[in-house]
Amino acid sequence: MLFQVGGQGARPTFFEMSAAQQLPASLRAALTYSIGVLALRRPFLHRVLDYEDEFFALLMLVLESHSLRTTDASFSESLYGLRRRAVRIRVKKDNPLSDSSDVIHHSGLEKYQKRLSVLFLVVLPYFKSKLHSVYNKEREATLQASLWGHGDERFDDADYFSEERGSLIPTRASDVEVSVRARLTKRFQKFIGIFYPWLHAGNEGLSFAYQLLYLLDATGFYSLGLHALGIHVCRATGQELMDTSSRISKIRSRERDRLRGPPWLKALQGALLSCTYTMLDYAQTGLIAAVFFFKMMEWWYQSAEERMSAPSVYPPPPPPPPPKVAKEGIPLPSDRTICPLCSQKRTNPSVVAVSGFVFCYACIFKYVSQYKRCPITLMLANVDQIRRLFHDV
Repeated sequence: MLFQVGGQGARPTFFEMSAAQQLPASLRAALTYSIGVLALRRPFLHRVLDYEDEFFALLMLVLESHSLRTTDASFSESLYGLRRRAVRIRVKKDNPLSDSSDVIHHSGLEKYQKRLSVLFLVVLPYFKSKLHSVYNKEREATLQASLWGHGDERFDDADYFSEERGSLIPTRASDVEVSVRARLTKRFQKFIGIFYPWLHAGNEGLSFAYQLLYLLDATGFYSLGLHALGIHVCRATGQELMDTSSRISKIRSRERDRLRGPPWLKALQGALLSCTYTMLDYAQTGLIAAVFFFKMMEWWYQSAEERMSAPSVYPPPPPPPPPKVAKEGIPLPSDRTICPLCSQKRTNPSVVAVSGFVFCYACIFKYVSQYKRCPITLMLANVDQIRRLFHDV
């Protein structure tokens, strides 16, 4: 499925290159949305969403390898009628006395260029996506720590009680030795949190610089990756577009001729190859149809005015950590249904709003009236902050 894009000459326009570069992101968004809708009826598809980066990288690895092998172009570039050509600059001297002029010659891609193209198209975006997710988690953890304190200070995770020797002994989780793997992981996350913004800014800056130079016709390379590989993206000629299907047929017939073994094994291997090629053809057509369907639905349900006027929705902040038990406060019983003040089964349960601990109404009302504080956390409180509960656990 090939599209001829307008323009004259072999050099693609900026809009062709931009559209080809943005197609994988649109494809991923369409697939993620489709799988998310199907997962509502088939819960096992949530595993695909849990490993979204890996599944998409594997899919693009198959598509990009197949496209570079058959058309000398990436998957998105081949759809826009573009081809990759190796750049060789030769010095042409018409007259020994005159200045030499550089002439650029294009040729087909070498095997190492195809492999490195797969590296730049699939592997590097995968690692960038993983680093971005690690950075987002580290940023959220840092923001949460700045707002509510570190996670190891929380009551539920940090305070444990043992009933050995008939007494309640508080134990801190931070006293437990952290494994080497956990420490290395934490250090790696902190390293990513510090250096990833600089790496991301440098990458985006180089991409913007190359795109601006390409738009101004100051360079023939649209990105740093193409420049590093020594590859120009050119518009395919009409003859090349017509010869693509015949070239694919020759490659597939050549692979069938290489099959070795008994006749029945050759027939089985040929059938498997045919099925594989058919699935690849249908996958390419289906993925492109999914992208265009996704874009059409996005345009249909959300106009530009709605996107501009829609308020920004931010995620809710994390809940505050439970308060800690004061050293001079009353210790908590092991049974949560026991009142810490009278050590009996709670009656008319009531909660102190400033701390969240539950007591008998009579016990806590008498204590707060006399001491003006929570008996467990020693936080200041008054009787107006006592709330009756109609359901007790």
